[in-house]
Amino acid sequence: MKHFLTLADLNPETMRAILDLAVQIKQEWRAGEGKPYLKNKVLGMIFQKPSLRTRVSFDVAMLQLGGNGLYLSPAEIQLGKRESTADVARVVSRYVNIVMARVFSHYDIVELAKYATVPVINGLSDYAHPCQGMADFLTILEHKGGFKGRKLAYLGDGNNVSTSLLFGAALLGMDFTIATPKGYELHPAVWAIGERIAAQTGAKVTATHDATEAATDADVIYTDTWTSMGQEEEAQKRRGIFPPYRVDDNQLVHAKDDVIVMHCLPAHRGEEITDAVADGPHSVLFDQAENRLHAQKAVLIWVTDTV
Repeated sequence: MKHFLTLADLNPETMRAILDLAVQIKQEWRAGEGKPYLKNKVLGMIFQKPSLRTRVSFDVAMLQLGGNGLYLSPAEIQLGKRESTADVARVVSRYVNIVMARVFSHYDIVELAKYATVPVINGLSDYAHPCQGMADFLTILEHKGGFKGRKLAYLGDGNNVSTSLLFGAALLGMDFTIATPKGYELHPAVWAIGERIAAQTGAKVTATHDATEAATDADVIYTDTWTSMGQEEEAQKRRGIFPPYRVDDNQLVHAKDDVIVMHCLPAHRGEEITDAVADGPHSVLFDQAENRLHAQKAVLIWVTDTV
């Protein structure tokens, strides 16, 4: 059975195959030739956290693929509280063909996959955001034509999004530099996985505390909110630490002239990114948002072996 829990579970060939499938699916859909790959299939969507992009993109993806999405709210399923995660997995597996879960703890995703008898997709956890990563690399592929010899710079918090960017870039042979404040780096175990993958593909992965160093000669500059869901009590402290990592016009000067700027959204405009950049000529924020739909279609098809 195929689960989609973290990009580090993939190999380079599989990562590229899913991206190529996403390109194909998007082209078919735009040409009005979308196929019902998942006809009569049902996706159970378990949400512990609220969402705009994850909820809508998965729901619409299933609709456009000929299937249905079933939304299960935090009030309906409280993993490990009302009922054990293992029992939820075993019960929901009897009703649906695929499970997608957006959770706080990555442990819950792992438990769901352990006990489910259908494929499980990680819609977000505190460890990784692989669906966002697939959409991001689909967007980079569209705008840059490839990955080898390209530099992806991430400025901000060493979080689940940057984890998936590290893994994805390493798998695709793309150079990756992350700039974080001291104390907010990616976990050493995460970095070790990224380095191991990069050694196999020839990607160069670099960590620094200097935002300008990261942005220099970048083909892609990526940022994310300074305070993720569940960290609200740290928000004020982080606002005092992270301003040097803001993506603004001064930061773009150091990058390549045709740099693209990315953000997984929602954005706190004026904090990690300025309005001028988010709405400017280098921004591909809304291409990214759209590509959640197409990348996730490819993931849904891949886990169900329906191609």
